[in-house]
Order: sequence, then structure tokens, then C-alpha cells
Amino acid sequence: MGLAVAGTVLALAAPLPAAAAAPKAPAAADPVSVLSYTADERKAALAYWTPARIKAVGKSVDLGPTGPKTKPYRGATLKTVGRLFFVNANGDDTWCTATAVKSANKSAVMTAAHCVRRGSSPYNTNMDMVFVPGYHKGKRPYGAFAVRSAVTPRTWENDSVNDMSALVVDADKKGRKLTDVVGSQAIAFNRTVGGTISALGYPATRPQRGEELLRCVGTAKKEHGAQFIPCDMTGGASGGPWFADFNITTGKGTLVSVNSTMDSFTPTKMYGEILGATAKKVYDRAQRA
Repeated sequence: MGLAVAGTVLALAAPLPAAAAAPKAPAAADPVSVLSYTADERKAALAYWTPARIKAVGKSVDLGPTGPKTKPYRGATLKTVGRLFFVNANGDDTWCTATAVKSANKSAVMTAAHCVRRGSSPYNTNMDMVFVPGYHKGKRPYGAFAVRSAVTPRTWENDSVNDMSALVVDADKKGRKLTDVVGSQAIAFNRTVGGTISALGYPATRPQRGEELLRCVGTAKKEHGAQFIPCDMTGGASGGPWFADFNITTGKGTLVSVNSTMDSFTPTKMYGEILGATAKKVYDRAQRA
């Protein structure tokens, strides 16, 4: 089960058939796929996501009560984590969660691939994407950053495999790059699965309804070719960071995965990809953009 929200239903991260009129793209040598937005599209995205629209999208979704494993985040202010707003391939306003990470261009953001495009369907992509770091109860303390490009594994585009993505965002209205404004989190690849993980996100469960950052804590274990922790976060938490060695006093950790899927509509487990060689290529393409 995927975790992006759209209207009152969950978007599936499981393989979906391509549209009947859109044949599957042929295999490409490049393992990375890049979706780009024009300057006019990015300007329109910032204008689209008004405070009133953001408030309305949160009220439009109710995924039931927040589960007992999920708690409001209480620690140092996390400037680096925020809501990722977009219009999905169905034309619905919705959101995911994303994180600013260390990068050469100071503009890279990590999230889930299904927050960018529908799996196994190259032509079904999202638009009007805007990252709002540090979002909390309607406040946008560090502004909003339009997404200029979204990098995903080619395997996600064609086969719904490897649900992770790296975004590149514009500078803000003052010309400042993202991580100059909010700082950044470390990111690790090819890390051995295990240890205590803090997973964070903005799920559409009540009473928060996407307005507050929530957190699960658990020990990571391997399963089904991915990793999981005990967690009952649901739609809206997609793409939220998995932090190893997380220090609640400093708000710093190392991103080792992102929220990808849950085990059922009444979840007990949160799954995330094991970030390996393909994920590193995706991240490198984004950080060098």
C-alpha cells in the first residue's frame, strides 16, 4: 500500500498497468529517469499552492485516527523536513513528505518515487510540485521551493521497483539555495540494515490531518527485499525520512531510507527501500544538477 494521499483514497505503490493508449517505454541504458519542469510551470506551482489551498487539501482527507505507534514529533525544530505538495496524475491536490539533504548544489530533496510518478506507467507524472520545509499548522517559516526536476530510478518508471526519488528545487524568492536556508541531513548508501530508526511524516490521520510532523521509532529489519520498522503512519507520510543515529536534541541524523509502503490499510509495518547503487545514481544525478 502506498502512502501518498489523493482525495479520500490511498495511491497504490504496487505495480499498476500503463494507460491503454500509452505503450511501455523501451528499456534504456540510463538507469535514471529525469522529469523536468519549465520556469513557467515552476512559477505557476508556487502561485497555485496558496495557504487556502493547502488548508483545503488537508481537510479533504481523513484516514482515521492516528495510530498508537505514531506520536507527534517533539524535539529540535526540523527545518529540513517538510510537506511536498503536488497535483497527481489524476488531477487531485495531494501531498507527501520530503527532506533536504547534503548535496553539491545545496538543492537536493529526498522523497518516494511514487510521490513523483505512478509506477509502471511512464506517462502518468505529477505536477505543480512545491516543497515547504518546516511546515507546521499552516505556517511556512522558511518559504516554499518549487521543484525544477525530479529524478527516479528507471526501474520505478517501468516496473514499480525501487521507490525512492531525489528532487532538485529552485532557490527561494530571495535567491537563497535550500540548504543555505534550512540546513541539511546526511545521507548514506549501502548501509547494513538494522539499528534504531526514526521515521517521520505528515500523515492524513486525525487529529493532525497533515498539519503536524509525526514520528515512529523502531528497529529496522529486512523483509521482502526491503526494510521495515513497526509503524502505523499512513497516507501523506510517503517519502518521509528514515533517520539512523537520530539526535532529538539537535534534530540531526543520517537518512537511510524513505517511507514507501505499509503492510495493510490498518498498518503495523512501514517499509522503505534499501538505498543501494541505483539510489546513489539517482541522488548523484540530482545533486549535480
